[in-house]
Amino acid sequence: MELEYASEKVKLQCTSIKAAKKLFGGDTTLTRSLLARINALVNAENIKDIIVQPTFRFHNLKNKKGRNLEGYFSIDVKSIREPWRIILQPLDENRNPYDPCNINKIAEIVKIVKITEVSKHYE
Repeated sequence: MELEYASEKVKLQCTSIKAAKKLFGGDTTLTRSLLARINALVNAENIKDIIVQPTFRFHNLKNKKGRNLEGYFSIDVKSIREPWRIILQPLDENRNPYDPCNINKIAEIVKIVKITEVSKHYE
């Protein structure tokens, strides 16, 4: 699958050991887990390959604090016990978000995702 990043900062956090380690306050385990998740996304044929893996805990996001999160999803960086999530948005072949984004209908055709952030999304 092809990955896009919302910013150069997000790209560095997802591809650089040094930047990821800084993001996680030096936590090597989270750093390795993030890079492994990004690697899994890159090696997936489509988003369905990620959805079917229970350890990723792929789920849609709800609107929160005035943020419209319709069409955004997240996966755990490491596990449900850790607060860190990779926030992503499926894109069509023209690199536009799906509208509406019914992931159950498009999972097998989504081959591009945009990583918008790596954060403690629920805090």
